[in-house]
Amino acid sequence: MERLGIALTFAVMRQYGWKIITVLLLIYTFIAGFLVPVPFIGNLYHTIRNLFFHVPMWFGQMILLLLSLIYSIAYLRKNNEDHDIAAKSFAVTGIIYGLLGLITGAIWANFTWGEPWSNDPKQIAVAIALLIYLAYFVLRNSMPDPDKRARVAAVYNVFAYFMYIPLIMILPRLVESLHPGGKGVEGNPALSGQDLDPTMRLVFWPAVIGWTLLGVWITQLYIRYWKLKLKQ
Repeated sequence: MERLGIALTFAVMRQYGWKIITVLLLIYTFIAGFLVPVPFIGNLYHTIRNLFFHVPMWFGQMILLLLSLIYSIAYLRKNNEDHDIAAKSFAVTGIIYGLLGLITGAIWANFTWGEPWSNDPKQIAVAIALLIYLAYFVLRNSMPDPDKRARVAAVYNVFAYFMYIPLIMILPRLVESLHPGGKGVEGNPALSGQDLDPTMRLVFWPAVIGWTLLGVWITQLYIRYWKLKLKQ
């Protein structure tokens, strides 16, 4: 009985362990995110706590869209329908994370820049990047033939990802911007500088892992949903 109990424990941890870790990391993020002492920099004050939510969502989005790209390439190589479903599902979750990142960013901007949308290059680039990915779903829905839809969507997804990275990571850094990391603005909160002191790092990186794992978890559920729907 003791060996059976140990075996069952290992089986449960292997299947659900990462999900338990996800829940614990997010609980820690929400509690510590509002309680840990934060540095008072400029006019940020306590709004800097949004760093534990806004930035990790963008980290999570980049990883989710990278996984979508990988599955699209896998589909082009092996023509496996499961790969197409996974690519689409990770893209959906990535877009949701992007919208949440845009919303939390607008809330933050309202407190620090005086308005939620100021046509900052970073904001415009992010909006364009999201529209490019929304076009991915429009393209998919415009083709009734499943094989053609999957192949064309996979090719588009590859190009979309390599347009997305320069838009949100490179171009905003080359022009004048209010956003940290932009030209003429020192520091890049989330990676270095005084915005992220050692105490904040203890919350920030667990938040990145937690939000990313949550995105993977949601995507898994979405993949199961589509597979069940296709079997009907």
